[in-house]
Amino acid sequence: MDADELLENAKALANQMSEYQDNLPPDALASELSEAARVELIDECEEQFCQLQQLQSEITLADTESLQNPDHQAASRLNTLAAELKEWQEIQPKLLSSNPEVLLAVGKKELPCLNKQLEMVLSCSQAKRDNLKDVLKSELEWLEQKKEVLKAATEQVTALQEENSRLSEKGVLQDMKKKIHRLKEYHENLLETLGDILAEHFPLPQQGGNANKKRKNVFPEPRADLIPLHDILELLMNKLVETPHEPYVQINDTFWPPYIEMLLRHGIASRHPEDCFKIRLEAFY
Repeated sequence: MDADELLENAKALANQMSEYQDNLPPDALASELSEAARVELIDECEEQFCQLQQLQSEITLADTESLQNPDHQAASRLNTLAAELKEWQEIQPKLLSSNPEVLLAVGKKELPCLNKQLEMVLSCSQAKRDNLKDVLKSELEWLEQKKEVLKAATEQVTALQEENSRLSEKGVLQDMKKKIHRLKEYHENLLETLGDILAEHFPLPQQGGNANKKRKNVFPEPRADLIPLHDILELLMNKLVETPHEPYVQINDTFWPPYIEMLLRHGIASRHPEDCFKIRLEAFY
């Protein structure tokens, strides 16, 4: 706010106070005050009015002087008004009259109005309090509902997690069983195919089969309890899997020597380094 605005506000305030002084309503406290108190109050009002007129005259005079040197006067008025504004902000307001009788009458007049205002404030406060109680009640009910919903959701999540865990374990177990079953079927199929191939291409010798041959017999007459090549290979494989630290199988009379020689010659089996009557299946992995 510059100097001109401050000056205009001061002028308007002075004019309003002057008009208010001329249009004062009849004294509402006249009937409650004594003559002396009423005279004292009028004197104080006239004194304050004289001060206002003096201030208005000073402002008018300053306005006339400012026309001669506008820049300097404007800066001076600005500093003066700023100082006065600061002073008015710092001082404590004082009563218009210090007469106890006047103060008592004013207090009696203002007390019903103040009481009415306080009753309105109390009514508003009570209404707001009741409203807040209703809001608090509804919020507490909402909170309880949310707690119940959260509890139910937590229980359902826990149940679903447990069920999912059971289903996962059961699914893994079932999947593992299926894989094992497929491997067993594949293993049995391989063994069956291997047995068919060996039975077709490497059959056991028949007794008397070499007697009619005109060439010299290389092997003696075969035994009747010889085991087929398929069983020999199965024994070697089972021994290697069951006891890998001791994979050797003891050779006995039920092993046909040509089978043993063929396995050794083609690197399928090998003899024990210290016992020639023991053989093992070579590790092909």
